[in-house]
Amino acid sequence: MILPIRAYGDPVLKKVAQDIEPGHTGLKQLIADMFETMYAASGVGLAAPQIGQSIRLFIVDASPFAEDEDGEPTEDAHLKDFKKVFINPYIVEEEGEEWPFEEGCLSIPTIREEVKRQPRIVLQYQDENFKEYEEEFEGFAARVIQHEHDHLDGVLFVDHLTPLRKRLLNGKLRDISQGRTEAKYKMRFPMTK
Repeated sequence: MILPIRAYGDPVLKKVAQDIEPGHTGLKQLIADMFETMYAASGVGLAAPQIGQSIRLFIVDASPFAEDEDGEPTEDAHLKDFKKVFINPYIVEEEGEEWPFEEGCLSIPTIREEVKRQPRIVLQYQDENFKEYEEEFEGFAARVIQHEHDHLDGVLFVDHLTPLRKRLLNGKLRDISQGRTEAKYKMRFPMTK
């Protein structure tokens, strides 16, 4: 089932999400719904808070980064099969020189801004069967994970911008929270009547 994505301004997007335990009610269906929702919105990642659930869960499918517009493999061709579920994830290490990349977010449609992130992370997490991992990720995989992990800590990509840049976006952000946006997918807006 395709779920509505919570728009900028929704209080759930600013909460620190809670860990989940094995046996979490409806988890398998929730994960399936999240993938269906993400694909319907043409996203590469989706965190549970974005669909109104303040739990430490996000999904990614970074395969779009594996090919260019012509279908040719990119330097990130290894991302072709990078589809994962992350439960109770925590970044335990970040290193390397920060690199800029223009990011967007399904909760903040139409806005893309350059965000600097470190190129290498070590993440502790559990998969959908609650098997534990500690794994290293680099490049775009690390970036996508950092972006989604931020959602679990109540941080949005616009929170990484300079105060001046964020002030310049205030009008557009307010419009999004009020439902004045061009999103081509189902959304829920916090400031609509």
